[in-house]
Amino acid sequence: MIKSKYHALDVAFSPDGRTVAVGLGNKRARLYDVATGRQVAVLEGHSEAVTSVAFSPDGNLVVSGSTDKTVRIWEVKSGKLLATLRGHTDPVFEVAFSPDGTRIASGGNDMTFALVGRLKRVALLEAALEERRPAPIRR
Repeated sequence: MIKSKYHALDVAFSPDGRTVAVGLGNKRARLYDVATGRQVAVLEGHSEAVTSVAFSPDGNLVVSGSTDKTVRIWEVKSGKLLATLRGHTDPVFEVAFSPDGTRIASGGNDMTFALVGRLKRVALLEAALEERRPAPIRR
């Protein structure tokens, strides 16, 4: 059991099962070695709670979503922030990589979800569930 002073809001295993990412209420995500429980990286950059984390299929990247309305992409090996994606107007509660690792999806409280190519914004699609109209695509 790994203790934390902050709420763990999301957890995700790396594809090889050797590392776990934890999204925390203290504006950070942390990476831990599963075998030892040792912290291997602190991912700092969000200005509010980290609500969602996910590993890329190759295990080289982590994507995080936050109540600060951003999605951030990190290099696992170095803990370096590679990109910050903006576009949500409310908190982001879910992030995921596509199975081939070429796209990232994020879902927010603003009734939108975003699809992005790795490190490059491709489109923001409005969910528009209540209006039942086709969602516009912005490039």
